Amino acid sequence: MPADIRERVEEDQGILKKIQSFVPGFRGYRRKEDLRDADRMLRVQLADRLTKQRRGLEECRGMLVTSYGSPELDTIGGLINQFKKVEGEVTHAEMGYSGIAADIQIKEDALNSMYEFDAAMIDHIASISASIDSLKNSLMAADEATSHKDLMNIKARINDFEDQFGRRMDVIQGTEV
Repeated sequence: MPADIRERVEEDQGILKKIQSFVPGFRGYRRKEDLRDADRMLRVQLADRLTKQRRGLEECRGMLVTSYGSPELDTIGGLINQFKKVEGEVTHAEMGYSGIAADIQIKEDALNSMYEFDAAMIDHIASISASIDSLKNSLMAADEATSHKDLMNIKARINDFEDQFGRRMDVIQGTEV
């Protein structure tokens, strides 16, 4: 797991932010804003890692085209589009804001939970990366059966990532049924 960005955001506070943290009424606001900033930075890293994995898939697509123009091209094209969609969802996900009269208030512990949830998603990306590496190897070996299995494995892993990330706010707010 990467370094905890929450600590870095707190360490790098400028003088204005440090003053705000001592003013009554601003302390809680400042901490929540810092947690939101840390989570946003973490999600940017998640999206960047997804982009890297998508590029690996695009490389595999190129290998398919030059190798044997297989029917797997449709599958891999669909996966690349799904990666783009998930990258956008991660990049633009909710940051845990709640209005004054919101039905469910997002407290500091919930913001910490959101950060932890997003940090755990890195493990999903690591498994996707391993699957893409396996696909590259099976394509280089011209093993059609294994490459098809690898493609289905990648599809299952990105679907799992998308499902987990989609449950994010429900889990954090405690509203998941």
